[in-house]
Amino acid sequence: MTKFWKEHSKFATVEEMMLDSNAQELTQHELPEILSLLPSLAASDVLELGAGIGRYTRHLIGKACHVTAVDFMEKFVEKNRKDNSHLGNAEFIQADVTKLDFPKHSFDVVFSNWLLMYLSDQELKSLAEKLLMWLRPGGYLFFRESCFHQSGDCKRDFNPTLYRSPAYYNHLMTSVLQDESEKTEKKCYGFDMVVNKTVQTYVKVKNNQNQLCWLMQKVRRGFSTFQEFLDNQQYTRRGILRYEKMFGSGYVSTGGISTTKEFVDMVNLTAGQKVLDVGCGIGGGDFYMAKTFGVEVLGMDLSSNMVEIAMERAVKEKLPLVQFEVSDATKRKFPDSTFDVVYSRDTILHIRDKLDLFRKFYSWLKPGGKLLISDYCCGEKPWSPAFQDYVNQRGYMLYTPQRYGQFLSEVGFSNVRAEDRTEQFIQVIKVELQRAGEMKEEFIQEFSQEDYDAVVNGWTKKLQRCETGDQRWGLFYATKE
Repeated sequence: MTKFWKEHSKFATVEEMMLDSNAQELTQHELPEILSLLPSLAASDVLELGAGIGRYTRHLIGKACHVTAVDFMEKFVEKNRKDNSHLGNAEFIQADVTKLDFPKHSFDVVFSNWLLMYLSDQELKSLAEKLLMWLRPGGYLFFRESCFHQSGDCKRDFNPTLYRSPAYYNHLMTSVLQDESEKTEKKCYGFDMVVNKTVQTYVKVKNNQNQLCWLMQKVRRGFSTFQEFLDNQQYTRRGILRYEKMFGSGYVSTGGISTTKEFVDMVNLTAGQKVLDVGCGIGGGDFYMAKTFGVEVLGMDLSSNMVEIAMERAVKEKLPLVQFEVSDATKRKFPDSTFDVVYSRDTILHIRDKLDLFRKFYSWLKPGGKLLISDYCCGEKPWSPAFQDYVNQRGYMLYTPQRYGQFLSEVGFSNVRAEDRTEQFIQVIKVELQRAGEMKEEFIQEFSQEDYDAVVNGWTKKLQRCETGDQRWGLFYATKE
Protein backbone atom coordinates (compact mmCIF):
# COMPACT_ATOMS: atom_id res chain seq x y z
CA MET A 1 0.00 0.00 0.00
CA THR A 2 2.90 2.38 0.74
CA LYS A 3 4.36 1.64 -2.69
CA PHE A 4 0.97 2.28 -4.31
CA TRP A 5 0.46 5.66 -2.66
CA LYS A 6 4.05 6.82 -3.15
CA GLU A 7 3.40 6.35 -6.84
CA HIS A 8 0.18 8.39 -6.59
CA SER A 9 1.30 11.22 -4.30
CA LYS A 10 4.29 12.68 -6.15
CA PHE A 11 2.69 16.09 -6.70
CA ALA A 12 0.02 16.03 -3.96
CA THR A 13 -2.78 17.05 -6.35
CA VAL A 14 -6.49 16.41 -5.99
CA GLU A 15 -6.34 14.31 -9.18
CA GLU A 16 -3.71 12.05 -7.61
CA MET A 17 -5.56 11.78 -4.33
CA MET A 18 -8.88 10.89 -6.02
CA LEU A 19 -7.16 8.78 -8.71
CA ASP A 20 -9.37 10.53 -11.27
CA SER A 21 -8.70 13.04 -14.05
CA ASN A 22 -12.17 14.51 -13.45
CA ALA A 23 -11.45 15.24 -9.78
CA GLN A 24 -12.17 18.97 -9.94
CA GLU A 25 -15.72 18.55 -11.24
CA LEU A 26 -16.42 15.62 -8.92
CA THR A 27 -15.19 17.62 -5.91
CA GLN A 28 -17.40 20.59 -6.80
CA HIS A 29 -20.54 18.46 -6.56
CA GLU A 30 -19.43 15.85 -4.05
CA LEU A 31 -18.27 18.12 -1.21
CA PRO A 32 -21.66 19.68 -0.44
CA GLU A 33 -23.37 16.31 -0.82
CA ILE A 34 -21.08 14.55 1.67
CA LEU A 35 -21.02 17.44 4.16
CA SER A 36 -24.83 17.59 4.16
CA LEU A 37 -24.94 14.03 5.53
CA LEU A 38 -22.87 14.81 8.63
CA PRO A 39 -24.40 15.55 12.04
CA SER A 40 -23.89 19.00 13.54
CA LEU A 41 -20.19 19.51 14.24
CA ALA A 42 -20.62 22.51 16.54
CA ALA A 43 -18.51 22.05 19.70
CA SER A 44 -17.32 18.67 18.37
CA ASP A 45 -13.89 17.07 18.41
CA VAL A 46 -13.42 15.47 14.99
CA LEU A 47 -10.96 12.78 13.90
CA GLU A 48 -10.40 12.73 10.14
CA LEU A 49 -8.72 9.55 8.90
CA GLY A 50 -7.17 9.41 5.44
CA ALA A 51 -7.35 13.21 5.25
CA GLY A 52 -5.15 13.43 2.15
CA ILE A 53 -4.39 16.97 1.01
CA GLY A 54 -7.31 18.34 2.99
CA ARG A 55 -10.29 18.38 0.63
CA TYR A 56 -12.57 17.95 3.63
CA THR A 57 -10.24 19.16 6.39
CA ARG A 58 -10.77 22.85 5.66
CA HIS A 59 -14.56 22.43 5.86
CA LEU A 60 -14.41 20.34 9.03
CA ILE A 61 -12.18 22.95 10.72
CA GLY A 62 -14.73 25.62 9.90
CA LYS A 63 -17.52 23.73 11.61
CA ALA A 64 -15.88 21.83 14.49
CA CYS A 65 -14.23 22.74 17.78
CA HIS A 66 -11.07 20.77 16.94
CA VAL A 67 -9.96 18.55 14.05
CA THR A 68 -7.26 15.88 14.14
CA ALA A 69 -6.33 15.16 10.51
CA VAL A 70 -4.40 11.95 9.85
CA ASP A 71 -2.82 10.55 6.69
CA PHE A 72 0.12 8.20 6.15
CA MET A 73 1.58 9.95 3.07
CA GLU A 74 4.07 12.65 4.04
CA LYS A 75 3.45 14.86 0.99
CA PHE A 76 -0.30 14.82 1.56
CA VAL A 77 0.09 15.77 5.24
CA GLU A 78 2.55 18.56 4.40
CA LYS A 79 0.16 20.10 1.87
CA ASN A 80 -2.81 19.79 4.22
CA ARG A 81 -0.87 21.48 7.01
CA LYS A 82 0.40 24.22 4.68
CA ASP A 83 -3.05 24.98 3.24
CA ASN A 84 -5.24 24.60 6.32
CA SER A 85 -3.34 24.98 9.60
CA HIS A 86 -4.04 28.72 9.67
CA LEU A 87 -7.83 28.15 9.62
CA GLY A 88 -8.33 27.07 13.20
CA ASN A 89 -7.78 24.58 15.95
CA ALA A 90 -6.35 21.56 14.13
CA GLU A 91 -3.60 18.98 14.46
CA PHE A 92 -1.96 17.26 11.48
CA ILE A 93 -0.51 13.79 12.00
CA GLN A 94 1.40 11.53 9.64
CA ALA A 95 0.65 7.99 10.72
CA ASP A 96 -0.52 4.56 9.66
CA VAL A 97 -4.12 4.31 10.92
CA THR A 98 -3.58 0.68 11.91
CA LYS A 99 -0.98 1.86 14.46
CA LEU A 100 -2.85 4.90 15.78
CA ASP A 101 -3.78 5.10 19.42
CA PHE A 102 -6.00 7.60 21.23
CA PRO A 103 -7.54 7.57 24.72
CA LYS A 104 -11.06 6.24 25.12
CA HIS A 105 -13.83 8.78 24.40
CA SER A 106 -11.54 11.25 22.59
CA PHE A 107 -13.87 12.24 19.74
CA ASP A 108 -17.46 13.14 18.92
CA VAL A 109 -17.15 12.39 15.20
CA VAL A 110 -14.83 10.19 13.15
CA PHE A 111 -14.77 11.00 9.41
CA SER A 112 -13.05 9.03 6.67
CA ASN A 113 -13.33 9.24 2.92
CA TRP A 114 -11.83 6.30 1.00
CA LEU A 115 -9.78 4.59 3.67
CA LEU A 116 -11.24 1.24 4.76
CA MET A 117 -10.86 -0.30 1.29
CA TYR A 118 -7.09 0.05 1.71
CA LEU A 119 -7.07 -2.15 4.84
CA SER A 120 -6.99 -5.92 5.09
CA ASP A 121 -10.01 -7.63 6.66
CA GLN A 122 -8.16 -8.09 9.95
CA GLU A 123 -6.90 -4.49 9.95
CA LEU A 124 -10.43 -3.27 9.25
CA LYS A 125 -11.93 -5.27 12.11
CA SER A 126 -9.25 -4.04 14.50
CA LEU A 127 -9.75 -0.41 13.44
CA ALA A 128 -13.54 -0.70 13.78
CA GLU A 129 -13.08 -1.78 17.40
CA LYS A 130 -10.75 1.16 18.03
CA LEU A 131 -13.15 3.63 16.41
CA LEU A 132 -15.90 2.48 18.73
CA MET A 133 -13.59 2.97 21.72
CA TRP A 134 -12.33 6.40 20.60
CA LEU A 135 -15.85 7.76 20.09
CA ARG A 136 -17.83 9.20 22.96
CA PRO A 137 -21.27 7.65 23.62
CA GLY A 138 -23.69 9.08 21.09
CA GLY A 139 -20.83 9.97 18.73
CA TYR A 140 -20.90 9.40 14.98
CA LEU A 141 -18.81 7.51 12.46
CA PHE A 142 -18.95 8.57 8.80
CA PHE A 143 -17.12 6.62 6.10
CA ARG A 144 -17.27 6.38 2.32
CA GLU A 145 -15.87 3.60 0.14
CA SER A 146 -15.68 2.29 -3.42
CA CYS A 147 -17.58 -1.01 -3.58
CA PHE A 148 -17.30 -3.87 -6.08
CA HIS A 149 -14.82 -2.14 -8.44
CA GLN A 150 -12.65 0.96 -8.91
CA SER A 151 -14.23 4.28 -9.87
CA GLY A 152 -11.31 6.53 -10.81
CA ASP A 153 -9.83 6.53 -14.32
CA CYS A 154 -6.19 6.91 -13.22
CA LYS A 155 -3.85 4.31 -14.70
CA ARG A 156 -2.59 1.84 -12.10
CA ASP A 157 0.28 -0.55 -12.68
CA PHE A 158 -0.97 -2.53 -9.72
CA ASN A 159 -3.93 -2.08 -7.39
CA PRO A 160 -3.96 -3.50 -3.84
CA THR A 161 -7.39 -2.01 -3.05
CA LEU A 162 -10.11 -4.30 -1.63
CA TYR A 163 -13.44 -3.49 -3.29
CA ARG A 164 -15.84 -5.03 -0.80
CA SER A 165 -19.61 -5.28 -0.95
CA PRO A 166 -21.80 -2.87 1.09
CA ALA A 167 -23.15 -5.90 2.94
CA TYR A 168 -19.65 -6.70 4.22
CA TYR A 169 -19.29 -3.25 5.79
CA ASN A 170 -22.84 -3.36 7.17
CA HIS A 171 -22.30 -6.69 8.88
CA LEU A 172 -18.86 -5.88 10.24
CA MET A 173 -19.72 -2.47 11.65
CA THR A 174 -22.98 -3.53 13.29
CA SER A 175 -21.29 -6.60 14.80
CA VAL A 176 -18.52 -4.75 16.66
CA LEU A 177 -18.99 -4.39 20.42
CA GLN A 178 -17.21 -2.31 23.06
CA ASP A 179 -17.51 -3.33 26.69
CA GLU A 180 -17.37 -0.19 28.85
CA SER A 181 -18.74 -1.71 32.04
CA GLU A 182 -18.14 -0.04 35.35
CA LYS A 183 -18.00 -1.60 38.81
CA THR A 184 -21.67 -0.95 39.49
CA GLU A 185 -23.10 -1.13 35.97
CA LYS A 186 -22.67 -3.17 32.82
CA LYS A 187 -22.33 -1.07 29.68
CA CYS A 188 -21.93 -2.31 26.14
CA TYR A 189 -21.81 -0.16 23.00
CA GLY A 190 -22.12 -0.81 19.30
CA PHE A 191 -22.81 1.00 16.04
CA ASP A 192 -26.37 1.64 14.87
CA MET A 193 -27.03 2.48 11.25
CA VAL A 194 -28.26 6.00 10.57
CA VAL A 195 -27.88 5.90 6.79
CA ASN A 196 -26.07 3.93 4.09
CA LYS A 197 -26.56 5.37 0.62
CA THR A 198 -25.11 5.79 -2.84
CA VAL A 199 -23.10 8.95 -3.49
CA GLN A 200 -25.34 10.75 -5.97
CA THR A 201 -22.55 12.78 -7.56
CA TYR A 202 -21.04 9.61 -8.99
CA VAL A 203 -24.43 8.42 -10.25
CA LYS A 204 -25.06 11.70 -12.06
CA VAL A 205 -21.55 12.40 -13.36
CA LYS A 206 -20.28 8.86 -14.03
CA ASN A 207 -23.40 6.65 -13.90
CA ASN A 208 -21.64 4.79 -11.10
CA GLN A 209 -23.76 3.38 -8.27
CA ASN A 210 -20.85 1.72 -6.47
CA GLN A 211 -19.70 4.71 -4.44
CA LEU A 212 -21.38 4.31 -1.04
CA CYS A 213 -21.25 6.16 2.25
CA TRP A 214 -22.35 5.35 5.78
CA LEU A 215 -23.31 7.33 8.87
CA MET A 216 -23.40 5.30 12.09
CA GLN A 217 -23.93 6.23 15.71
CA LYS A 218 -22.34 4.77 18.83
CA VAL A 219 -25.24 3.60 21.01
CA ARG A 220 -25.63 1.54 24.13
CA ARG A 221 -26.70 -2.06 23.69
CA GLY A 222 -28.08 -4.63 26.07
CA PHE A 223 -26.07 -7.84 25.89
CA SER A 224 -29.06 -10.14 25.41
CA THR A 225 -30.76 -7.78 22.95
CA PHE A 226 -27.69 -7.62 20.77
CA GLN A 227 -27.33 -11.38 20.83
CA GLU A 228 -30.93 -11.69 19.70
CA PHE A 229 -30.15 -9.19 16.95
CA LEU A 230 -27.27 -11.35 15.75
CA ASP A 231 -29.12 -14.65 16.02
CA ASN A 232 -32.61 -13.71 14.85
CA GLN A 233 -32.55 -10.94 12.29
CA GLN A 234 -36.11 -10.61 11.07
CA TYR A 235 -35.17 -10.43 7.41
CA THR A 236 -32.58 -12.95 6.37
CA ARG A 237 -31.91 -13.06 2.64
CA ARG A 238 -33.60 -16.45 2.41
CA GLY A 239 -36.61 -15.18 4.37
CA ILE A 240 -36.96 -12.17 2.08
CA LEU A 241 -36.93 -14.32 -1.06
CA ARG A 242 -39.48 -16.60 0.59
CA TYR A 243 -41.78 -13.61 1.19
CA GLU A 244 -41.28 -12.51 -2.41
CA LYS A 245 -42.43 -15.93 -3.60
CA MET A 246 -45.73 -15.29 -1.82
CA PHE A 247 -46.24 -11.61 -2.65
CA GLY A 248 -44.97 -11.70 -6.23
CA SER A 249 -41.74 -10.74 -7.98
CA GLY A 250 -40.22 -7.58 -6.51
CA TYR A 251 -42.57 -7.32 -3.53
CA VAL A 252 -42.55 -8.12 0.18
CA SER A 253 -45.75 -6.31 1.17
CA THR A 254 -49.43 -7.20 1.09
CA GLY A 255 -50.96 -7.64 -2.34
CA GLY A 256 -47.76 -7.14 -4.33
CA ILE A 257 -48.30 -5.38 -7.65
CA SER A 258 -52.12 -5.24 -7.39
CA THR A 259 -52.28 -3.12 -4.22
CA THR A 260 -49.26 -1.12 -5.41
CA LYS A 261 -51.07 -0.05 -8.58
CA GLU A 262 -54.23 0.79 -6.65
CA PHE A 263 -52.50 2.85 -3.96
CA VAL A 264 -50.01 4.62 -6.25
CA ASP A 265 -52.92 5.76 -8.42
CA MET A 266 -54.28 7.64 -5.40
CA VAL A 267 -51.36 10.12 -5.36
CA ASN A 268 -51.56 11.08 -9.08
CA LEU A 269 -47.85 10.96 -9.87
CA THR A 270 -46.43 13.04 -12.71
CA ALA A 271 -43.02 12.90 -14.42
CA GLY A 272 -40.21 14.66 -12.58
CA GLN A 273 -41.75 14.44 -9.10
CA LYS A 274 -39.68 13.14 -6.18
CA VAL A 275 -40.98 10.25 -4.09
CA LEU A 276 -39.66 8.95 -0.76
CA ASP A 277 -40.52 5.31 -0.09
CA VAL A 278 -40.10 4.53 3.63
CA GLY A 279 -39.67 0.78 4.08
CA CYS A 280 -38.98 0.13 0.40
CA GLY A 281 -38.34 -3.59 0.79
CA ILE A 282 -36.72 -5.03 -2.33
CA GLY A 283 -37.85 -2.17 -4.53
CA GLY A 284 -40.69 -3.51 -6.66
CA GLY A 285 -42.97 -0.55 -5.96
CA ASP A 286 -40.16 1.92 -6.64
CA PHE A 287 -39.33 0.37 -10.01
CA TYR A 288 -43.03 0.45 -10.90
CA MET A 289 -43.37 4.15 -10.04
CA ALA A 290 -40.22 5.15 -11.94
CA LYS A 291 -41.03 3.12 -15.05
CA THR A 292 -44.72 4.01 -15.20
CA PHE A 293 -44.67 7.68 -14.24
CA GLY A 294 -41.07 8.88 -14.74
CA VAL A 295 -40.67 9.98 -11.13
CA GLU A 296 -37.46 10.01 -9.08
CA VAL A 297 -37.69 7.57 -6.17
CA LEU A 298 -35.53 7.25 -3.08
CA GLY A 299 -36.23 3.95 -1.35
CA MET A 300 -35.08 3.62 2.25
CA ASP A 301 -35.13 0.56 4.50
CA LEU A 302 -33.40 -0.39 7.74
CA SER A 303 -32.84 -3.95 6.51
CA SER A 304 -29.48 -4.08 4.74
CA ASN A 305 -30.47 -7.43 3.20
CA MET A 306 -33.55 -5.82 1.64
CA VAL A 307 -31.58 -2.89 0.26
CA GLU A 308 -28.78 -5.11 -1.04
CA ILE A 309 -31.30 -7.08 -3.12
CA ALA A 310 -32.95 -3.84 -4.30
CA MET A 311 -29.59 -2.38 -5.35
CA GLU A 312 -28.67 -5.54 -7.25
CA ARG A 313 -31.91 -5.31 -9.19
CA ALA A 314 -31.55 -1.57 -9.78
CA VAL A 315 -28.27 -2.23 -11.60
CA LYS A 316 -30.00 -4.83 -13.80
CA GLU A 317 -32.98 -2.55 -14.41
CA LYS A 318 -30.67 0.34 -15.38
CA LEU A 319 -32.99 2.85 -13.76
CA PRO A 320 -31.04 5.92 -12.59
CA LEU A 321 -34.34 7.44 -11.39
CA VAL A 322 -34.39 4.91 -8.52
CA GLN A 323 -31.91 5.03 -5.62
CA PHE A 324 -31.81 2.98 -2.43
CA GLU A 325 -30.28 3.47 0.99
CA VAL A 326 -30.08 1.62 4.28
CA SER A 327 -31.33 4.13 6.83
CA ASP A 328 -33.40 4.63 9.95
CA ALA A 329 -36.29 6.97 9.12
CA THR A 330 -36.43 8.17 12.73
CA LYS A 331 -32.83 9.43 12.50
CA ARG A 332 -32.68 10.48 8.84
CA LYS A 333 -32.59 14.16 7.94
CA PHE A 334 -33.74 15.86 4.74
CA PRO A 335 -34.19 19.55 3.98
CA ASP A 336 -37.73 20.87 4.31
CA SER A 337 -39.90 20.56 1.19
CA THR A 338 -37.75 17.89 -0.50
CA PHE A 339 -40.39 15.42 -1.73
CA ASP A 340 -43.69 15.55 -3.62
CA VAL A 341 -44.88 12.23 -2.18
CA VAL A 342 -44.03 10.18 0.90
CA TYR A 343 -45.10 6.56 0.44
CA SER A 344 -44.87 3.70 2.93
CA ARG A 345 -46.17 0.13 2.92
CA ASP A 346 -46.59 -1.92 6.11
CA THR A 347 -43.50 -0.49 7.82
CA ILE A 348 -44.43 2.04 10.48
CA LEU A 349 -45.80 -0.67 12.79
CA HIS A 350 -42.14 -1.08 13.87
CA ILE A 351 -41.81 2.56 14.98
CA ARG A 352 -42.76 3.59 18.49
CA ASP A 353 -42.93 7.38 18.18
CA LYS A 354 -45.25 7.71 15.21
CA LEU A 355 -46.07 11.35 15.95
CA ASP A 356 -42.43 12.37 15.66
CA LEU A 357 -42.04 10.42 12.40
CA PHE A 358 -45.18 12.00 10.95
CA ARG A 359 -43.79 15.45 11.82
CA LYS A 360 -40.71 14.54 9.79
CA PHE A 361 -42.88 13.43 6.87
CA TYR A 362 -44.77 16.71 7.04
CA SER A 363 -41.59 18.79 6.97
CA TRP A 364 -40.03 16.73 4.16
CA LEU A 365 -43.07 17.19 1.90
CA LYS A 366 -43.41 20.18 -0.39
CA PRO A 367 -46.56 22.33 -0.06
CA GLY A 368 -49.26 20.38 -1.86
CA GLY A 369 -47.35 17.14 -1.24
CA LYS A 370 -49.14 13.88 -0.58
CA LEU A 371 -48.75 11.09 1.97
CA LEU A 372 -49.86 7.50 1.34
CA ILE A 373 -49.39 4.81 4.00
CA SER A 374 -50.66 1.27 4.46
CA ASP A 375 -49.93 -0.34 7.79
CA TYR A 376 -50.81 -3.02 10.29
CA CYS A 377 -53.28 -1.73 12.86
CA CYS A 378 -55.33 -3.23 15.67
CA GLY A 379 -58.86 -3.45 16.97
CA GLU A 380 -60.08 -1.88 20.19
CA LYS A 381 -58.67 -3.32 23.40
CA PRO A 382 -58.86 -5.64 25.26
CA TRP A 383 -57.02 -7.91 22.84
CA SER A 384 -56.93 -11.68 23.08
CA PRO A 385 -53.92 -13.03 25.03
CA ALA A 386 -52.60 -14.65 21.84
CA PHE A 387 -52.62 -11.33 19.97
CA GLN A 388 -51.00 -9.51 22.88
CA ASP A 389 -48.24 -12.12 22.91
CA TYR A 390 -47.78 -11.75 19.15
CA VAL A 391 -47.45 -7.94 19.38
CA ASN A 392 -45.03 -8.19 22.31
CA GLN A 393 -42.90 -10.81 20.58
CA ARG A 394 -42.62 -8.73 17.40
CA GLY A 395 -42.13 -5.44 19.22
CA TYR A 396 -44.90 -3.77 17.21
CA MET A 397 -46.58 -0.51 18.20
CA LEU A 398 -50.14 -0.75 16.88
CA TYR A 399 -53.10 1.63 16.90
CA THR A 400 -56.63 1.53 15.55
CA PRO A 401 -57.06 2.99 12.05
CA GLN A 402 -59.04 5.86 13.57
CA ARG A 403 -56.27 6.78 16.04
CA TYR A 404 -53.69 6.52 13.27
CA GLY A 405 -55.61 9.09 11.28
CA GLN A 406 -55.84 11.37 14.30
CA PHE A 407 -52.03 11.35 14.58
CA LEU A 408 -51.77 12.65 11.02
CA SER A 409 -54.24 15.46 11.74
CA GLU A 410 -52.41 16.39 14.94
CA VAL A 411 -49.12 17.08 13.12
CA GLY A 412 -50.81 19.35 10.57
CA PHE A 413 -51.85 17.19 7.63
CA SER A 414 -55.03 18.12 5.75
CA ASN A 415 -57.61 16.04 3.88
CA VAL A 416 -56.81 13.06 6.09
CA ARG A 417 -58.48 9.81 5.09
CA ALA A 418 -58.13 6.88 7.47
CA GLU A 419 -59.69 3.74 6.01
CA ASP A 420 -60.04 0.33 7.61
CA ARG A 421 -59.04 -2.00 4.76
CA THR A 422 -59.09 -5.20 6.80
CA GLU A 423 -61.64 -6.89 4.55
CA GLN A 424 -59.38 -6.26 1.56
CA PHE A 425 -56.43 -7.58 3.59
CA ILE A 426 -58.36 -10.79 4.34
CA GLN A 427 -59.22 -11.32 0.67
CA VAL A 428 -55.59 -10.74 -0.36
CA ILE A 429 -54.36 -13.26 2.22
CA LYS A 430 -56.82 -15.85 0.92
CA VAL A 431 -55.66 -15.28 -2.66
CA GLU A 432 -52.02 -15.61 -1.59
CA LEU A 433 -52.75 -18.82 0.34
CA GLN A 434 -54.53 -20.23 -2.70
CA ARG A 435 -51.55 -19.34 -4.89
CA ALA A 436 -49.22 -20.96 -2.36
CA GLY A 437 -51.20 -24.20 -2.66
CA GLU A 438 -51.04 -24.07 -6.45
CA MET A 439 -47.25 -23.61 -6.48
CA LYS A 440 -46.51 -25.90 -3.52
CA GLU A 441 -44.18 -28.24 -5.39
CA GLU A 442 -42.32 -25.33 -7.01
CA PHE A 443 -42.00 -23.55 -3.62
CA ILE A 444 -40.66 -26.66 -1.89
CA GLN A 445 -38.21 -27.31 -4.72
CA GLU A 446 -36.91 -23.74 -4.53
CA PHE A 447 -36.84 -23.58 -0.73
CA SER A 448 -37.96 -26.54 1.42
CA GLN A 449 -40.98 -28.24 2.95
CA GLU A 450 -40.15 -26.54 6.23
CA ASP A 451 -40.13 -23.12 4.53
CA TYR A 452 -43.44 -23.82 2.84
CA ASP A 453 -45.08 -24.93 6.08
CA ALA A 454 -43.74 -21.86 7.93
CA VAL A 455 -45.10 -19.43 5.33
CA VAL A 456 -48.53 -21.08 5.07
CA ASN A 457 -48.78 -21.24 8.87
CA GLY A 458 -47.83 -17.56 9.15
CA TRP A 459 -50.39 -16.48 6.57
CA THR A 460 -53.08 -18.63 8.21
CA LYS A 461 -52.43 -17.04 11.60
CA LYS A 462 -52.63 -13.57 10.03
CA LEU A 463 -56.00 -14.50 8.63
CA GLN A 464 -57.22 -15.75 12.00
CA ARG A 465 -56.05 -12.58 13.81
CA CYS A 466 -57.98 -10.44 11.35
CA GLU A 467 -61.13 -12.55 11.48
CA THR A 468 -61.23 -12.30 15.29
CA GLY A 469 -60.96 -8.50 15.07
CA ASP A 470 -57.64 -8.14 16.90
CA GLN A 471 -55.57 -7.27 13.83
CA ARG A 472 -56.66 -4.60 11.35
CA TRP A 473 -55.13 -3.16 8.21
CA GLY A 474 -55.31 0.55 7.53
CA LEU A 475 -54.85 2.79 4.50
CA PHE A 476 -54.04 6.46 5.11
CA TYR A 477 -53.99 9.39 2.72
CA ALA A 478 -53.23 13.02 3.55
CA THR A 479 -51.92 16.22 2.01
CA LYS A 480 -49.75 19.12 3.11
CA GLU A 481 -51.46 22.40 2.32
